[in-house]
Formats: sequence, C-alpha cells, structure tokens
Amino acid sequence: MVPWRRLHSQAWWSLGLICLVSLLAMGHAAFAADAKKSTPEKSTPDFGPTMRFVVVRSSAPGCEPTCPEWISAEGSIEAGTPALFKRTFKALGGRKLPIVVDSPGGNVEAALTLGRLIRKNKLDIAVGKTGFVGCLPDMKNCKENDGKGARYFGEAYANGAICNSACPLMFSGGIRRVVGEWAFLGVHQITTTYIRTKLLYRTTYRMVKGKKKILSTRVVSRKNAGSYKTYEMNKPLERKLAAYLKEMGVGLGVLETMKSTPASSIQQLVPYDMLQMNLVTSLDAVDLLIAPTLCRSNPLPASCREVPANIAKPTGEMVASAEPAPSGLETQPAKELADMRFVLVRGSNPLCNPNCPEWISAEGAITADTPEKLRQLLDSVGDRRLPIVINSPGGDVLGALAAGRLIRERKLDVAVARTDFIGCEPRQADCTAEDGVYNGLTVDAGGGCGSACPIMLAGGVKRLVGPRAQLSVHSVGQEQKVKAYLEDMAIGPGLFTAIQLYSVERQLELDRMLKYGLITGHQSADELTGPGICRSEPRPENCREASGAKAQASTPVKS
Repeated sequence: MVPWRRLHSQAWWSLGLICLVSLLAMGHAAFAADAKKSTPEKSTPDFGPTMRFVVVRSSAPGCEPTCPEWISAEGSIEAGTPALFKRTFKALGGRKLPIVVDSPGGNVEAALTLGRLIRKNKLDIAVGKTGFVGCLPDMKNCKENDGKGARYFGEAYANGAICNSACPLMFSGGIRRVVGEWAFLGVHQITTTYIRTKLLYRTTYRMVKGKKKILSTRVVSRKNAGSYKTYEMNKPLERKLAAYLKEMGVGLGVLETMKSTPASSIQQLVPYDMLQMNLVTSLDAVDLLIAPTLCRSNPLPASCREVPANIAKPTGEMVASAEPAPSGLETQPAKELADMRFVLVRGSNPLCNPNCPEWISAEGAITADTPEKLRQLLDSVGDRRLPIVINSPGGDVLGALAAGRLIRERKLDVAVARTDFIGCEPRQADCTAEDGVYNGLTVDAGGGCGSACPIMLAGGVKRLVGPRAQLSVHSVGQEQKVKAYLEDMAIGPGLFTAIQLYSVERQLELDRMLKYGLITGHQSADELTGPGICRSEPRPENCREASGAKAQASTPVKS
C-alpha cells in the first residue's frame, strides 16, 4: 500500500487524521510573591532581577594583605540560576567560599538544585547583603579596583537582608547556616501554576490489511489555552520537599510552617525557632563567615586569600602598602594587648575645678591576676566608692568572674569607655602621677567591652554603655559558673544564652543589653565622670576638691 498523503482537504479529512488535543501540562512550581497575580501570560510571579553571583573581597580596614572573600548571591532564583552558580564556582578552582545570599525567592526546582550543589561542595551560607566599594556588579568598564588583586570589594551585613519563599530551600544546603536577628527569613505556601496548551498534530499513516499503521506524528501548531494556579502544595510535591529537607538534616517544622502560611503572606521564622528546626546551625550572623579576624586563624580558612601589598597598576603606579591595623578591640589580637591595669584618674576638664570627679580606669586584657590588682587599688583608696571605667577585649573568664564579684561586693558603678590621659600615659616609663592620680577624660567612642569583659561589667551596681561605645559577647566556657554568677547578679537569662550560642564576637545593641538586664541605662560614662556631676546635690562620692595650689595650676591662664 502507498502511504496516504495530503492531496486536498476532502481527502485529508476522510483519509488522514488530524488530532486536536488539549493537554494539561504542569509548569514549574514557584512561590508567589503576590498570590493575586494570575495573568495567563505569566506562569511565575515577578521577583525582580535574576540572581547574580560575584566573588567579593572584604574591604574592612586593616585586613590586608590577607582578607576573607565570599560569593555574593543576590536576586531571584530562576530556572537558569543553578547553571550560573556552577560557572561561578568552577572559576574559583575549587576554593570553598561562603555564600552570602539576599533573595525574595523564585523557582522551587532551581532552589532545590542550588541547595544540593551547595551541600555537594560543602559550602557555608549566611543571609546578608553585600555593600560594594568601588566597582559594582552592574557597572561596565569599571577600572576603580584594577591592580588591587580583586574585581569587587565590599562589606557584608545582615540588616535588611531577606531569604524568602524558595530561598530557604537553597539556604538549607549550607554546611554552616546562619541568619542572625537582623536578617529576615520567611516561608509560605507554594503556588503551583498550571499551563493549558492546545497542540495540533499531523499524523501520517497507511492502511495495511484494513488496519491503520502510523508512519509519523509531528506537532504543527501550539497555542496557549490559558492557565490556572493552586495555592496548596499537592501530595507528590510535599513528599519531595520532605525528602529534601530530611536529606539536608533540616527539621520538618519548616515544611509545616510553609503549609500553614497562606501564599498571600510571609511567615518570618525567628532565630530560636530556626535553631530548634535545625534550619540554622547557630544563632550567629553573617560575621561568623566573613569577619576579618578569621584570617588570623591557624590554619588559614579557605575563604582567606593573601594579596601582596604592592601590586603594579596598569599605569605603572604602586599601590601603597596596607596600613597596619589601628590599635583597638576590633582588630588587635588579644595576645598583643597588655594585661589590665588599674589607675586612679581625676577629671581634667577646667569646668569642674576645684571640685572634680575621679574614677578608676581599667584598660587591657583580663587575666587571673586582675581581681587581686583591683583589690589592691581599692584598698589604697579606703572607703571611697569610685566608679570603674572599663575598656577591655576580654580575657580570662575566671578572672572576670572574681573581679565582677569584687565590684559588686564594694558596690561600685561601671561604665564602658576609654580614658584619654592628659600629659602622659600610665604605661610610659617616665610618666609619674601626682599623688598617685593621673589627669584624663572619659570618651565613649572607641571604648569597648568584649568576650569575658561583660561578665566583669555585670558586677556593677550601675552599669552604663553609651550609644558610641561597643559591647560584644561570644562563648567563653565555664558554663555552670557563668550561669550561676549571672543569676547572682540578677542578670536575665538572655545574656547567658547569647554568650553560649555565639561562637565569634557578636555586638549587642543597646536595646538588647537593656532587655537582658546587662545595663541599667544607656547613658555615657559622663553620667559618672562628667565635669558637671560634682555640682549636683547630694554630691557624688567620687567628687573630691583639690587644694588651692593644685586647682590654680589646673586652671588655664586667660590671656
């Protein structure tokens, strides 16, 4: 028999076969940012720009020549996003850099693929934004960073960063997973978009012994026949997501929250709930993965890369050597800081003469000898109750506990600030204090209290941290002793929880310190050492009137 061919319309309809079928094809599942959008032309909601991946080097002062680097992942997750990530990771030659993600969500299947790629390559992930210095990822022909050893420089921060909808599925793939209290991670119900398509087939066949034998079938036209959406995940997809979360070691509480939250809203997961669900591995924030201090560790983390201090620019210039890290709590290693010393200081502001405040300046690293040094100084001043102005990166935990108890025993007030000395520094060999008292001023800016220092601060009756001073915590060991001590000092349990859960330095905001009961007020050290306090009634115990000769010498001569 000869195959039937299309000779004319009548023959085609009588001898050929045209199949007009309406097929229901399920499009990719996606989270909807706005569940009310149901235009037939769009099968997925508009999440804004597509996710882009760029490698960023820290621009933190003082970290050069060895600085941390990370992969900045910002934008919506789409079907082609995993391929972009593979390309970026391949270019790194196997270097395992942490991922800092900021995304509103997007394609579920792509998010699952990204999560598996992240887990396969054993990468860490944090929710955060990247603020760029110099060249931006969207800039063309930018040469500002040429010759500096990296294409992009910047800083990562948690405030305002989001990981919503499908993004938590990508996030689940990380080895270490951190969000922090200032970032936002939210989930909701999945929106599945179904696309209806009309297909026109042409089938050619021939008759063999009275039966049709199909020779070929091909699509000759394809038309959109509309779409519809459902706002509840179907059972097969639910099983698929449950298996994925189990594979990543994440609790099914995440899935239950997704199912119970309407697609038209977002349910934020708070840090402690995420910890219980094992969605995060600690309550740290993005600093855990990108802090410049990481590059002082031994062995050096894979995210740290050394760039020679002098690199030739295309113009032949030389980049100046990186300046040494400024002295201070943020950049100077504790082992290079001197042990804590205690000295008596008198306010040198001429506005207070002849009756000026005095205080004990406590600066340096806390050691096992710190409590005894403090006791000796307190014994030397007799019954006078002088406030302590502390500036310390921390140190020995047992020393901090003993010093804090001594402070509470003597009913002393404590403020976090640094003391600027007038004339000479106590540590200078040729610096002699008159009658054992130095002249100085207290300054909040640059003052800090980290690591074990807040434990010592907790011993104060009044405990002040001004808005320009910094206080930070992290795990310090001696859990039972620290917990019992904080209870004795009537400090809320939130502080102990924070100390135990943060594995690297984490700065506490003023409202958080007040909530924990660590501070009694957010006034600056001037509340205890300012030149005007000695004019108040009753006069504070730390005010002392200088002799006439000393007062005259301290007063500047008017011309």
